[in-house]
Amino acid sequence: MTAADGATHRIRLDIAYDGSDFKGWAAQPGLRTVQGTLEEALWRILRSDVRLVVAGRTDAGVHATGQVAHVDLTAEQYARATHLARGSGEEQDPVAPLARKLRGVLRPYADATVSRTSTAPEGFDARFSAVWRRYAYRIADDTLGYNPLLRRDTTLVKATLDVARMDEAARTLIGLHDFAAYCKPREGATTIRTLLEYDWRRAEDGVLIANVKADAFCHSMVRALVGACVAVGEGRLEVDDVVRLRDELTRTSAFKVLDARGLTLAEVGYPADDLLADRAEQTRARRSLE
Repeated sequence: MTAADGATHRIRLDIAYDGSDFKGWAAQPGLRTVQGTLEEALWRILRSDVRLVVAGRTDAGVHATGQVAHVDLTAEQYARATHLARGSGEEQDPVAPLARKLRGVLRPYADATVSRTSTAPEGFDARFSAVWRRYAYRIADDTLGYNPLLRRDTTLVKATLDVARMDEAARTLIGLHDFAAYCKPREGATTIRTLLEYDWRRAEDGVLIANVKADAFCHSMVRALVGACVAVGEGRLEVDDVVRLRDELTRTSAFKVLDARGLTLAEVGYPADDLLADRAEQTRARRSLE
């Protein structure tokens, strides 16, 4: 949101990171996290503390190419941020140059970067306005063999996987369901989600890639969904088993939850600008019941 002097100015940040060496997104005392790293970079520019609100917290080792966050700046902080645009000679969003400044603070070849900063539309909330999140999961199986260049973003599975069976199983899970069997339980939190897309393909380089899109995800849900389909691809589970296990609504040892390294938050979707505030209000109302 933009605001009059003395009020806050909301800024959207589009973020990417290699999660290998971070202890997840959320700031934690004494630990290196994505949030902590970016808030420190913002402090070095604005000379005062700010707090980022993110579309979806990621666990340790999880990557992102399409993460979204917002930050509310005071009038003084906003003045510092927009001062960067003076003399540019370009007609642009006054906070757009902030991304370039942040990249300079983070330095080239950093494992976290801000690709874009922009003035948030009225009603925008990075977390509550989102209508869906999309993840990708990458696997190298015995068809491909071990490639050391993939070690940070691709999980190695020592088997030859049947991607057609995995894709068939994945598509049976799509829809509005209780995914308790595929979520790490959290007290008081709902496990009902709408899985909008789930499919598998083998890329030209041989890597298997899962596309997983939902309105929201509960803790470890994507990695559990992937693990179930890998078990199908290995022949340890039948295609129909993934739905049977889901409908039992309890955690199971029938498949392994895959590790974090293969998981990347690829994209976050938002409604049209005039629907942002309503979406945020609806989401907050649902979350208050969790």
